[in-house]
Amino acid sequence: MEFRRPDPDTVTRLNGFSTSTLSDALDRLGIAGGCKGIVPGISGVKMAGAAFTVRYVPVGTIKGTVGDYIDEMMPGDVVVLDNNGRTDCTVWGDILTVTAKGKGIAGTVIDGVFRDLPRILDERYPIFSRGRFMMTGKDRVMVESTQVMVSIGSVQVKPGDILVGDDSGVVVVPQEMSAKVLEVAGTIEEAESRIVEAVQNGLSLGDARRKFGYHSLQSRKQ
Repeated sequence: MEFRRPDPDTVTRLNGFSTSTLSDALDRLGIAGGCKGIVPGISGVKMAGAAFTVRYVPVGTIKGTVGDYIDEMMPGDVVVLDNNGRTDCTVWGDILTVTAKGKGIAGTVIDGVFRDLPRILDERYPIFSRGRFMMTGKDRVMVESTQVMVSIGSVQVKPGDILVGDDSGVVVVPQEMSAKVLEVAGTIEEAESRIVEAVQNGLSLGDARRKFGYHSLQSRKQ
């Protein structure tokens, strides 16, 4: 599958929104984007970047490796590891954390688990997964392919799609829809800011929501 990195300005602008606002924008556009069950490994860090995808499968008569894909990545990319939601073996640890941080990788998203949390905390490295578990993936899973379409938290991810992560979780913005998502997210954020301001100035929440169209902000456009 062709990998085309998104415009850096687009990534920066998307990173300026919370995942909650981006999720609302995706809902309004009818796009499934919130990665179910994928949570931050540490709090207080944010991530945005182009997806570099890796798909894992169980080992069998063919026994591959967990992969050195990170050597192919560029600063600002996000590692996207589809381990089919497995929580019995990890596909990320301290060596990859140090390597990724040194290369300027934006963060890691795993449909599965990671280990070596102390190093991740030391590095303040953004990582999002289904949890953590110490058992290695070596001789249990292997890289089947890279830069292919994968699934993270029941959401489709293509190489070059933009992933944004914060304390609330991870959203996937399809690269081809990024301009529209930015437009809708801006509209939502502006309306919500006006609602907050109106409430602070004494207007009831119900009146403020009606005034600025809150109940239609996330509704899918017809």
